[in-house]
Amino acid sequence: MVSSAPSLLLLCVYQVILEGCVGLIPEVGRRRFAESGRTSPQQTEEILSEFEQRLLHMFGLKKRPNPSKNAVVPQYMMELYRLHSGEGSNLAFDQQLEQSASRANTIRGFHHEEYMEELPEASDKTGVHVFFNLTSVLDEDFVTSAQLRIFREKIEDAVSSNTSSQHRINIYEVLRLADSSSVDSITRLLDTRLVHQNETKWESFDVTPAVTRWIKHGHTNRGLLVEVVHVNNDKSVSKAHVRIKRSLHRDDKSWPHVRPLLVTFSHDGKGLPLHKRQKRQSKVKPRRKTKANCRRHPLYVDFSDVGWNDWIVAPPGYHAFYCHGECPFPLADHLNSTNHAIVQTLVNSVNSNIPKACCVPTELSAISMLYLDEYDKVVLKNYQDMVVEGCGCR
Repeated sequence: MVSSAPSLLLLCVYQVILEGCVGLIPEVGRRRFAESGRTSPQQTEEILSEFEQRLLHMFGLKKRPNPSKNAVVPQYMMELYRLHSGEGSNLAFDQQLEQSASRANTIRGFHHEEYMEELPEASDKTGVHVFFNLTSVLDEDFVTSAQLRIFREKIEDAVSSNTSSQHRINIYEVLRLADSSSVDSITRLLDTRLVHQNETKWESFDVTPAVTRWIKHGHTNRGLLVEVVHVNNDKSVSKAHVRIKRSLHRDDKSWPHVRPLLVTFSHDGKGLPLHKRQKRQSKVKPRRKTKANCRRHPLYVDFSDVGWNDWIVAPPGYHAFYCHGECPFPLADHLNSTNHAIVQTLVNSVNSNIPKACCVPTELSAISMLYLDEYDKVVLKNYQDMVVEGCGCR
């Protein structure tokens, strides 16, 4: 028992040093690798830590996500996932959305931070200050588009009394906040829309110029100003139907689902955009059990089995498949072999010191994943080379 203490202490030290880097590998897998006896305890932790770093890098994370109980996945992000994964969605793929997603392989959703809402009263504009923390956007991400989504509800009284009743919603970038030396805040108009009060819907506004200034050019993010203006000075109807901030007179449970949402579309330079349809996974053709040649085999990855279901929202798992089988001499055409593999197999037939060609994936496709990152922000991303579509001897 005494001799095992240094090893246990060493493992604890690595846990403290690595902190957020530890956790993506299931405990069962870590234990099995440690008990294999192939490496010393220190080498085991180094190998596993390097592997976890690769997993983190693959997902664009700095540490393992640990979502809070209050984390909310916007319905819009769920619909985007269903749309891009081909599951069927109620979301209309309109021209604005198509343009936004045409070059993006990553979509991020940011809820409005409520701690700073009201602009100083001295401002010449009356509105609500909405702020979004965009620090989780990676440096290598090129933002192609950004949308501010605001929820508004139909006003029955206004509809019955005046069918043409309208509001104008203006979206401004806040360039400078009012202070002791400045009477008014300085803002810049980004987008505006005339809306009817006879329907309930989400309104989307283009805020790409502001987000580009903040992320690409390093300008200070002072948030956005949302202004609701009565048309024709008609002040008989309240502006409360535009859900910009939490209302004390409404059910708090509904607020997380209608909070202002900033959606960024970006590309990290890896792989295809989300809107590019990947070819459908073909079914594994049944073969006689006597056949041991190289082919694709079923493999379903269940995220709950590896302990990732607490931060991966969708899918719950996916069909990854794997390649296995012999590459016998002589290699048949259906084994999808390269010229090098054919020659290597020929040499192996006369010299056993030369290994046979290996059965490996020859064609891979992507999947879309919706997950919560380490900041509780919702991310929809296209991950390349996740599904085996074809196998061959190489």
